Amino acid sequence: MSFFSRTLSLVKQSDMKIRDVIKVLEQVAPLPLQESYDNSGLIVGNPDATCGKALICLDSTETIIDEAINKRCDLVIAHHPIVFSGLKKLNGKNYIERVVMKAIKHDVAIYAIHTNLDNVLHRGVNAKISEKLDLTNTTILKPLSGKLNTLTTYVPERDLENVRRALGEAGGGKIGNYDLCSFSSAGTGTFRGNEKSNPTVGDKGVLEKETEIRLEITFPSHLEKDLLKALRGSHPYEEIPYGIVSLKNSWQDAGAGIVGDLPKAMNSSEFLKFLKTRMKTDVIRYTKPVNEIQRVAVCGGSGSFLLNDAIGSKADVFITGDFKYHQFFDAEDKLMICDIGHYESEQFTIDLLGEILSDKLPNFAVIFAQTGTNPIQYFY
Repeated sequence: MSFFSRTLSLVKQSDMKIRDVIKVLEQVAPLPLQESYDNSGLIVGNPDATCGKALICLDSTETIIDEAINKRCDLVIAHHPIVFSGLKKLNGKNYIERVVMKAIKHDVAIYAIHTNLDNVLHRGVNAKISEKLDLTNTTILKPLSGKLNTLTTYVPERDLENVRRALGEAGGGKIGNYDLCSFSSAGTGTFRGNEKSNPTVGDKGVLEKETEIRLEITFPSHLEKDLLKALRGSHPYEEIPYGIVSLKNSWQDAGAGIVGDLPKAMNSSEFLKFLKTRMKTDVIRYTKPVNEIQRVAVCGGSGSFLLNDAIGSKADVFITGDFKYHQFFDAEDKLMICDIGHYESEQFTIDLLGEILSDKLPNFAVIFAQTGTNPIQYFY
């Protein structure tokens, strides 16, 4: 698919709100998965505003906002945030201020979905690159840690499945290709009511016993409110016993980069031609070729920070952008680095966003930006 203007659906939904579009995007790439330096999310605009059309792009530049205005789009969805740090003044002295001012003036909202879309295994930036390269057996190159919790609760045996399913529907117990993953064990719970729980018992009631099941389920930490809401809505007790523990475990479905395998091995020359064609790039900067390539590590954008992880994954080649001269030496002939450029490695993110929205909102008008935003020009 090219970058020229394409409308996936021309049917307007008059009651569509910006928050409805955002909800679809964040179901794939939750905001808590973004890096600490990032500024993904709704940067300009009111989430409750009506949204008839969205323009998708990599960068929300001035020309992109002009295109959105001309095509009467209410929302610009960009991969890169236009604002990374705080703006103290809006005088139009640089392109960032001018973009924000123009967007506000013409009532165009700007939403960015950056490192949170980078950091998901399924339907993320790196998954799209992997798809373009026909990679199989893909896994996260550097999984996130400290993003998982375990919820433990005690449930009467008769209510176990109801509670387990409610927690699963709220996002708990999902591990890789499986859901409703949990652990349960039986025991005896005790309780004794007081006059507040039953005014007829006096100061102390009778000690009661109940066969209970200890239920444990792991969930992404950003879903804690959802899990607790589901627990309260499904648990039969007036006072619900539960505990939440933060885990240091790596989250295999979230993190930076992806590594996978080609269907068959290629020599370096074959692979470079294959890479050039599939990623639609005219320039590849690469280190000393290796004899055979089958295991491939990828990272859209600036991925040099993942070099050691790529080496550790036994990848034969690492594909990314923005490697500096001295960083190429760090490969130490353990793999081949292929720098295809920042923009080039992320260009198919536009297609990815279009697919995500059209799958969930088939009647919502999505337009792919015709304006190219790559700031780098090449002379051949």
